[in-house]
Amino acid sequence: MSVETVLSNARIIVGDEIIAGSLVIRDGRIAEISAGASRAGEDFEGDYLIPGLIELHTDHLEQHYSPRPGVRWNTTAAIQAHDAQVATSGITTVFDCLRMGADEDGGFEKGEMRSLADAIQAAQADGRLRAEHLFHLRCEVSSDNVLEHFADFEHDPYVRLVSLMDHAPGQRQFQSMDQYILYYKEKRGLSDEAFAHFVARRQAASAKYAAGHRNELARICAERGITVASHDDATLDHVDEAIGHGVRLAEFPTSFDAAEASHKAGMSVLMGAPNIVRGKSHSGNIAARELAERGVLDVLSSDYVPLSLLHAPFVLADDIDAISLPRAIAMVTSTPARTVGLDDRGRIAPGLRADLVRVKRDNGVPVARATWREGRRVA
Repeated sequence: MSVETVLSNARIIVGDEIIAGSLVIRDGRIAEISAGASRAGEDFEGDYLIPGLIELHTDHLEQHYSPRPGVRWNTTAAIQAHDAQVATSGITTVFDCLRMGADEDGGFEKGEMRSLADAIQAAQADGRLRAEHLFHLRCEVSSDNVLEHFADFEHDPYVRLVSLMDHAPGQRQFQSMDQYILYYKEKRGLSDEAFAHFVARRQAASAKYAAGHRNELARICAERGITVASHDDATLDHVDEAIGHGVRLAEFPTSFDAAEASHKAGMSVLMGAPNIVRGKSHSGNIAARELAERGVLDVLSSDYVPLSLLHAPFVLADDIDAISLPRAIAMVTSTPARTVGLDDRGRIAPGLRADLVRVKRDNGVPVARATWREGRRVA
């Protein structure tokens, strides 16, 4: 017997339009969309109905798993806490970032991310989780053991996205040493001499390992059909390198030139939603709002604040005349879905998964009043 849910009197974001109408969910899929109110079903009272948000890059799970330096929380409890906050922010598909490669900056031991991934998969199989969880492996290519860590995920179908990162000083995110000094010298209380040695070691590791590891990881991803992301591209040479590696997602470019070149090359340019909400980058690099204003911003990620993924599109639509609300919502729904090959979600259309969010927003911060995943209310 079919299970049917009717959602009525909603402002439904369908493609580039906002339709005042009703929607029918049947057996976990969107069955019908019609203009006008229905007498049956849940009355939205004019609230928005948008696709479930798709989160491609979030480190939020780490905050629950390792809430203090050296502390490891119960994995299942950490995952459930993370998942609850994700779902109540309107996120129905989340790519949990798992770090590959440990160095003297910390990180995790070999096998630790695999254990966390196993716990996510077990929790999902047990029906504990509200959102659907997939894996984004954040590969620190300048780390000597990144390939060893990556090997733990050799046959894992949950791995749908891999980013190639190099956080060595003097390039990419840390072209300016000001932020690197704040991150690593002042917070650690290093002397000038100790900091100089630290910088030299990081730069030497990058020179020794980064290119080879980047090439090998890109090759493996191409063989397995995994979407590849570049990270913190700053120059046109970085973009050319990304094109050669088949990159489809340009994460957090640090200059307009790199963002524009990536966008023109057909990559989806991703920036942090917190950057939009705050109006600036926490690292002192280019503001996401500037990229949006200049037409080269495609995807938003919540990065470290889950609710920012719902909040930021409304900020963009409010502040930038050229960006309508449907276009801004596409940055957190249809475009990320298309970028990673999830063609069954991210839009409100008949036949697609009924991943949906009811959003109340009169002004200020929007509220996710309800979230459905595959037609089942999960928040």
